[in-house]
Amino acid sequence: MLQGRWRTTGRALLRVIVVWAVSTLTLLVLAGILPEFQLQSDDGDSATRTAVTAGWGAGAFGLLSALVWPLLVRALLLVPALILGMLVFFLNGSLLLIALWLIPDGRGAANPETAVVVAAVMSAVASATSTALAVGDDDAYRRRLSRLADRRRRRNGEDGGHGGLPGTVFLQLDGVGHQVLVDAVAGGLMPHVADWLGERPTHRLTAWRTDWSSQTGASQLGILHGTNHDVPAFRWYEKDTGRIMVSNRPASAAELQRRAIEYTGDGGLLTLDGASRGNLFSGGADQLALVLSIAARRGRANRSRAGYFAYFSDPANAVRTVVSFVADVAREIGQSTRARMRDDRPRVGRGGLYPFIRAFATVVERDVVVAAVMGDMLAGRTAVYADLVAYDEVAHHSGPHSRDAARVLERLDRSVGLIAKVAEHAPRTYRIVLLSDHGQSPGETFEGAYGLTLRDLVRAGCGLPVSRRAERTKSGAEARDAGRHAVRGALHRPEREGGEDTPARGREPIVLASGNLALISFPDVPGRMSRERIDRRHPALLRTLANHPGIGFLLVRSERHGSVVLGPDGAEVPLAELRDDGPLAGLGPGAADAVRRTDTFPHVADIMVNSMYDPATGRVHAFEEQIGSHGGLGGEQSRAFLLSPLVLSAPVPGGGELVGAEQVHRVLARWLREGSGPQVPLGQPIPARRSRAAGAHHEPVAAEDEMRSA
Repeated sequence: MLQGRWRTTGRALLRVIVVWAVSTLTLLVLAGILPEFQLQSDDGDSATRTAVTAGWGAGAFGLLSALVWPLLVRALLLVPALILGMLVFFLNGSLLLIALWLIPDGRGAANPETAVVVAAVMSAVASATSTALAVGDDDAYRRRLSRLADRRRRRNGEDGGHGGLPGTVFLQLDGVGHQVLVDAVAGGLMPHVADWLGERPTHRLTAWRTDWSSQTGASQLGILHGTNHDVPAFRWYEKDTGRIMVSNRPASAAELQRRAIEYTGDGGLLTLDGASRGNLFSGGADQLALVLSIAARRGRANRSRAGYFAYFSDPANAVRTVVSFVADVAREIGQSTRARMRDDRPRVGRGGLYPFIRAFATVVERDVVVAAVMGDMLAGRTAVYADLVAYDEVAHHSGPHSRDAARVLERLDRSVGLIAKVAEHAPRTYRIVLLSDHGQSPGETFEGAYGLTLRDLVRAGCGLPVSRRAERTKSGAEARDAGRHAVRGALHRPEREGGEDTPARGREPIVLASGNLALISFPDVPGRMSRERIDRRHPALLRTLANHPGIGFLLVRSERHGSVVLGPDGAEVPLAELRDDGPLAGLGPGAADAVRRTDTFPHVADIMVNSMYDPATGRVHAFEEQIGSHGGLGGEQSRAFLLSPLVLSAPVPGGGELVGAEQVHRVLARWLREGSGPQVPLGQPIPARRSRAAGAHHEPVAAEDEMRSA
C-alpha cells in the first residue's frame, strides 16, 4: 500500500517537473523571438542565469494559473459568456505580468500586448504537455477517476456503488434530420458515426416523425419530460395571460417545464443520478449546466453558468476556445462574403452580431457541453442528456445541405468520437445514443419569394396599413383591395374615393412565426375566435391566406363544423374527416393526426398557418429569416433520427413507426430501465423524486473538478 502511494506521488511529481521544464523552454524560445519580452538584465546574463530566470517565471505562472485563475473565473461567473471569452486573454496576460514581477532582481519584463501572446502560448503548451502525459498513463486515468468518485461520494453522501451497471449518454445533434445524417455518413463526413453503422454494426438507425410543431422546444420537452401538450409552436400568444411564450426564453422555458411536470406527475427522464447539459429543460437532473429553464433563477441555487466556470477555470481551455471562436467568426465572414459574391440563392443576411452568435454555438457551447459530458462519464453518472446546437444554427442561415453546414457535421463527428474515446476510460460502461429533435427543410423565405412578410399579408387582408414596399407587391395590393371591397360589401357601404374603413384600436392581430408555421391571434377576443366571427370582422382574410401560393393550409375553428382545414380554391375539410391528402397532400403519413392533436391544445391560435410544401424539391417557405427552417409540416424537418446501440432493445418492437417526442421519451425511459438492474423492474415507471425541476431544495452543482479533469 505504502509503496503504491510512493509510486503514485513520484509519477505525479515527474509530470509536474516535465510540464515545468517544457514551460521553461517555451519561455526561452519566446524571449528569443519577441523583442518586447525579456528574461535578462539590461547588461545581459549568462545562459545559465537566463535559464534560471525562465524557470522562475514558468513556475510562478503555473502556480498563479492553478491557484488564482479559478478564483478569477468564479468571480466573473455572472459576466455573459461572450464577454468572459473576450476577457480570457487579458486575464491570462495579467497573470503572466505578475509572474514576471515575482522573478528575483526584476529580470523579467514584457509590455501588456506581448504578455497576452506569451501567456496564451504558455497555457496551450502546458495543457498539451500535461494531457499527453496523462493520456499515456493508464494509472493516471484510474487515479483521476478514483479521486472524482471520492469527491462525488463525499458531496452527495453516496456509497459510490453502481454495481457494474451501464450508464447512458444521450447526445442530441440539434436539427440534424434523418436524411442529412444518412447522406453525411455515406459521404464520409462523419467517420466515427459511420463506424457504428459499418460492416459490423454496433448501432441501429431509426427515423422518427416529429409532431406538427417540429422544433426544439416541443421535441425536447416531450423527450425529457414526457409531454409537449399545449406547445403549439416555437412562439405563441396566450390570451388568458396576455403574454407571448417563446421556447428559448428562460422564463418561458421554466414555465413550460413546470407545466409538463404538473401534467405528468413525473420529474423527468433524468431524475435518477442524471445530468442535463446545454438543454432548454432539466429533465429532472440534479447536475445542471447551461440549462435554460433554470437560467432565470437568481441566487446560489441558479448554477446554469456552472459549466462555463468549470470549463474556463482551466486557462488552456479558455485560450484554445477563444482562439477557435475568433477563427470561426472569421470563417463565417469569409463564407458569407463568398456567398454574396457568387450571388447564391436563396440567401439571408448574415451580418451584424450573427458571426459572433454562430461562433458561440459552434465553438463555445460545443466545447463547454462536450467537456461537461466527459466529466459526467468520468464521474460515473447514470444518465446524461446533452444538446449540441452547432448544426442547427448554421443550417438556418447557410442551408441544411450547404458546404458550411457539412463542415459543422464533420466537427460534431469529432466531438462524438472524443466522447466515445473518453467512455473507454470511465469507471462504468456507457451506452452512447445519438438522436435529433427535428430536421430542417430548405427553401427561400416567404418574404424573399413574394416581397412581403406574412404579417404584411395579414394586415392587408384585414384592411390595415402596411409598409409601402408591401403595398407595391402583387400579393399586398390584391389583399388590400380584397379586404376593402369585402368590408364595404359586408357593411353595405358604397365605394369612396381615397378612403378606407379603419378597424377599432386594440383589434389588430398578433402574427408570430415559428419557421414555416405561423400563428395568428386576435387578442381582444376571449377564447378561440371562430371562423364565422373572423369572416364577419375581416371578410377577405381567410380567403386571402388560403389562396396565397406561399401558404399550404389553414386550421381554424368553425361554429357549425368544428375545426376545419382550409386550402386553396375553396377547399374546406372538417377535421374529423381530414386525411393525408387534399390540403395535406405530400406532407407524408401522419400529417392529419398531427394537426388533429394540435387542435386539442388550449392555446392553439385563432388561425394556424402552414406554408406551402413542394414534394418535388422538398422546399418550404419560412415566415422568418431562415433558408433552412423547421417548426411546421413539410419535408425533412419532420424526420428526425435515433441512433442506438444494438445492446438496447429495438425502439419499436416489430419495426413499427416511431411517432412523436412523447413516444421517444418512453423509448429512452425503457432503455434506462434496461440498464438499471433489478431495483427498477422493466415495464415499471422510473421512480420520480423531488428534484430541482419540481422546485425542491438542492445542493448546488459542483461539476468543476470533473470537467477540468476531462
